[in-house]
Amino acid sequence: MNGASSALHEAKALSESLSAQPANCRVALFPPAVLIHRMAEALAGGPVAVGAQDCHVEVCGAHTGDLSAEMLHEAGASMVILGHSERRTNHRESDQDIAAKVSAALRAGLEPIVCVGETLEEREAGDALAVIEAQVRASLPKELAGKPFAVAYEPVWAIGSGQTPTLAQVEEVHGLIHRLLAEGFGAANTTPVLYGGSVKPGNAAELMAVPGVDGALVGGASLKAKDFLPIVRAT
Repeated sequence: MNGASSALHEAKALSESLSAQPANCRVALFPPAVLIHRMAEALAGGPVAVGAQDCHVEVCGAHTGDLSAEMLHEAGASMVILGHSERRTNHRESDQDIAAKVSAALRAGLEPIVCVGETLEEREAGDALAVIEAQVRASLPKELAGKPFAVAYEPVWAIGSGQTPTLAQVEEVHGLIHRLLAEGFGAANTTPVLYGGSVKPGNAAELMAVPGVDGALVGGASLKAKDFLPIVRAT
């Protein structure tokens, strides 16, 4: 819940920089829903895609305040983040809820980014890998097979805290997720696994160099082009 129309110039600045010097990765911005249409129009034809932060499972109906995947697609979104830790925590979303939203995203032609991650309590109890495995297995419906999607590992305790796991911990979790994806969707599966959790210009390069890390899901550091661009260049 950050950003207003006055900040659209940040998205334009990012797009202009990447048009002049293309990135070695795909780049997308996920603004609040009220900005999706204006941002998609402002960035049309450029190198930056626009996505949504969540969607409802139904196409339409009596769901005041919610937005369907179809509405978001019509507004200009091509991707959607699902299962973010804040949705899992603040809105009590279960793995089953997230799987249903993934199905809705596919129905509407949106590419899902599905988030998984452990809390500090789960990490300290030695349950991190078991928690993440359960989330991956239950949050990714089989209909994803053959479809473009991504999984983002976001240790809940690292988001916005300035803390990050050790590089060894990141490698361990990403290795697990890649193995689960190969098991569930075939050994030739090339689904990217992103890292999210206090990614910033100062640590992006070392995080992106970790085996199994295929990109980043960036929070606060994506609000300003001058902060986000070095992360993009490090990927």
